[in-house]
Amino acid sequence: MDFGLSQDQEMLCDAISRTLADTCPLDHVRECAEGSVPFSDNVRSALGEIGIWGMMVPEQHDGLGMTMLDAAAVAEQLGYAVAPVPFIGAHVLAPLALAQGGSEELKAHWLPRIAKGEAQIAVAIAETVEIRDRAGVDFDGAKLDGTALFALDFLEADAFLVADTAGRMHFVAGDAAGLEKVALKTIDRTRSVGELRFSGVAGEALADDGGATVRRLRDAGRVLLAADSLGAGQAMIEKAVDYAGQREQFGRVIGSFQAVKHMCAEMAARHEPCRSLVWYAAHAFDATPDETSLVACHAKSHTGEVHRFVARTSTEVHGGMGFTDLLGLHFWFKRIGFDRQVLGSPEAVRAEAAALQGWTQVA
Repeated sequence: MDFGLSQDQEMLCDAISRTLADTCPLDHVRECAEGSVPFSDNVRSALGEIGIWGMMVPEQHDGLGMTMLDAAAVAEQLGYAVAPVPFIGAHVLAPLALAQGGSEELKAHWLPRIAKGEAQIAVAIAETVEIRDRAGVDFDGAKLDGTALFALDFLEADAFLVADTAGRMHFVAGDAAGLEKVALKTIDRTRSVGELRFSGVAGEALADDGGATVRRLRDAGRVLLAADSLGAGQAMIEKAVDYAGQREQFGRVIGSFQAVKHMCAEMAARHEPCRSLVWYAAHAFDATPDETSLVACHAKSHTGEVHRFVARTSTEVHGGMGFTDLLGLHFWFKRIGFDRQVLGSPEAVRAEAAALQGWTQVA
């Protein structure tokens, strides 16, 4: 049995890594983060030539019909480069939702456009994890009312996929009457999230499958956020090791000091086991769907804790320089922080995992 990535997946990772190295240097990330729109058209165009926008679109709708493990491999590379492009919501969750619960008309119209990079659909499912005060979307059989927070890949979205309080997904056009869109600021300026306010908004309900579609989306989102953190954590470890091998104090590089060696070693020791955990969770999404929710919880919660430690320790290895904008460590630090909280904090996700195993009851 092969427990690693396939040769094709390794080639995909290499192609994306080289493309991002050429098109997404840190200075470009900084320009995007400081602009009004965090997305990079240059990076999007270059990645589109590889075909990743259609990787989760079924082949019958002009996509590549790839697996969640393929998507996780891509997410890891995007996290490594802190790439300012839409991916998790617009190009994984949206095509998954449409393919599983959308009408034939929705699939025929939107999936080929997603595959070609001509359309972007934001996804709002945060309320299926935790509902904040005055949030949540109600469906009366015809119209949507309420508020959905943290819609992923919000800016420039042509349409939205929104979960109601009963767990059913709805497709809403971006220009629907009664829909108010508010961009939200988060710590991660390489991502775009927003708030959707519904006041008698007409939409198209996806299949009423008892919440199966939204559960699949939540699992997929958690796996990809974990994979993104994996890539960001790898970058922070490498930067810490490189810095420790160059920075000198008392006539010696700081990497020769035992305390610094231990910090770098502990980061690597905690980080590396996360790789197999994330890869298995992504593999299980397609191979053993009955256990997907549990392993997705494990991957999301564990990587969230481990990479918070990695982000903090890498910054400490850099000393005072680590807190400045000059090195740009904060881009990875904040990306890891975003990944940790979205679709459930480690504490919330662990509680869900306990309930799935029958250890506790869901409140």
